[in-house]
Amino acid sequence: MSKFKISIQHTNNPTIVKFTANEFLTKNSYEFKNIDEAGNSPLAQQLFYLPFIKTVYISGNFIAVERYNIVTWEQVAEEVGTQIENYLNEGKPVLIVDETSKKVPVTVYAESTPNPAVMKFVANKKLVTTIWEFKNIDETAHAPLAKSLFHFPFVKEVFMDENYISITKYDVAEWSEVTMEIREFIRNYITDDKEIISEGATAQKQETNEVSNDEFEKLDTTSQQIINILEEYVKPAVASDGGNISFQGFDEESQRVSVVLQGACSGCPSSTFTLKNGIETMLREMLNNPDIKVEALNG
Repeated sequence: MSKFKISIQHTNNPTIVKFTANEFLTKNSYEFKNIDEAGNSPLAQQLFYLPFIKTVYISGNFIAVERYNIVTWEQVAEEVGTQIENYLNEGKPVLIVDETSKKVPVTVYAESTPNPAVMKFVANKKLVTTIWEFKNIDETAHAPLAKSLFHFPFVKEVFMDENYISITKYDVAEWSEVTMEIREFIRNYITDDKEIISEGATAQKQETNEVSNDEFEKLDTTSQQIINILEEYVKPAVASDGGNISFQGFDEESQRVSVVLQGACSGCPSSTFTLKNGIETMLREMLNNPDIKVEALNG
């Protein structure tokens, strides 16, 4: 039985695709521009034998690959994903390197969101493997970074996903006054290699996700179709704005779909209306059902 599974994730940059593994590959982040730089990464070296590979970036549980324009990812993504998966399942090393060397320096940049109360802080490395949302400090027993952020008096909520943290503030402060302080705090925290989420909490969350997958199979066909549409067409756009959307339920009698908005989308003056109407239109068209209605709830 294969240990590693690779999934393909397209990014906002059409030349870059992320090949995400179901297990962590490395603790640190590494970037290779050519085969000579990849001397300590047999996997990256193997990828550079493909003539269209421009850059290989290895971090956490994913390998991001940038291509030259001689091909499109539609032509080669499956081939690259299969090659990476086979390589890993043969037990070959991803890196032969001291984890303290060749680190990519930690960078964190702030990015505004459609919600004026929320700022998105994006790191150049993987922070978490699943979504985490904290409404208050009492919920952060297994999340040291989130707990530390709540010590800032203006922090109201913390949302984490992949390589970013969305922070909701109280009105007592303006982002222009506190953004730099928060950005530097997060960067220093990550640079010091402090624990972000405890291992026990991560394992428990993964078990919960597995239960959710089992529950998916028990849903009616329409609900499954709605979830798949949200996952493929809506979530990537919502994530780019520092938020998340999840399926809550579908009432067949009223034809009402309930979704929950999290992170920057939760409580946003504009996104609730925009998302509700955008999703409603999309679901009506893709399900060929003009009676579909969407109810957007704040997480």
